[in-house]
Amino acid sequence: MISRLVCLLLAAVPALPAAAQTFPQNFPSRPVRIIVVYPPGGTSDAVTRLIAEKLAPALGQQVLVENRGGAGGAIGMDAMAKSAPDGNTIAFAAISPLSLLPHVGKVPYDPLKDVIPLASVMYSPVYFLATPAFGGQTFADVVKEAKAKPGSLRVGTSGIATLGHLMVEQLRIAGLDFVHVPYRGGGQVITDAAGGQFELFTANPSPGANALVQQGKLRILAVAAPKRLPALPNIPTMSELGYPDSNYTSHFGFFAPAKTPEAALKRLHAEINAVLALPDIADRLTKLDNVVAAGGMAEFGQIVRREYDANAKVVAKAGIRIE
Repeated sequence: MISRLVCLLLAAVPALPAAAQTFPQNFPSRPVRIIVVYPPGGTSDAVTRLIAEKLAPALGQQVLVENRGGAGGAIGMDAMAKSAPDGNTIAFAAISPLSLLPHVGKVPYDPLKDVIPLASVMYSPVYFLATPAFGGQTFADVVKEAKAKPGSLRVGTSGIATLGHLMVEQLRIAGLDFVHVPYRGGGQVITDAAGGQFELFTANPSPGANALVQQGKLRILAVAAPKRLPALPNIPTMSELGYPDSNYTSHFGFFAPAKTPEAALKRLHAEINAVLALPDIADRLTKLDNVVAAGGMAEFGQIVRREYDANAKVVAKAGIRIE
């Protein structure tokens, strides 16, 4: 009789969702892993480690940074998307692995269903730089040589289907015949650029790139940004130079696997935004020529969707496809 009563009482208790049954109230109860979808040495790596340093004490757990570069960010994004949706694994990336890459080739994840935009972090302009292998001094010299000797100028980028690559393709559509030299991330391309392995390259601001510019080993000829950067008042934007379709900026943020419990998302989002509000963090990001862009999860998701829809049209027009 007692056993039957217990069964009836248990049956009357509404079942909790699986996430609620397994989600620890003291989240996080173990180290949090951040997958950087690019190799070490670039903007993403530097910014992630900067934020992770402050995030660890806020969460009360270690925050481990793991680089998984390759395929324009698809390898790292896929690893994150296929991780257990418990809030303990997130990724840091530009939004291009979700908003651009799926339009130019197959990716092993659904960009709109398998990934949750967790926290917007920053906008990053794109530099168009000259290496020691290029003898010109201005972007006008680039245009002159590209038109006089089609295919003679090589442009290194951090990877296929990155915004740097899209910039190159748009310049090619505009009549500048470049040879694209894609890498697997921002670190090695900067090293090879300084060594003059190609004439030109595109890069987001990073400690490595900025240091080489300050040393005079690399020269910024143009920037893709809404307006001239305060730290580079003499460097024109792509729009000013007559190439508005190449005037892209990278939007970076954190992402989580689909089905991650809402409580975990809210905690992570709140702590990341708190870190971004710290004066020293904002100052260090600004000194790298990045623009802090914290905001709500829903807003970040809308940004990703808008870019996804817009890039579909751009890629179709440019005829970009990776098999």
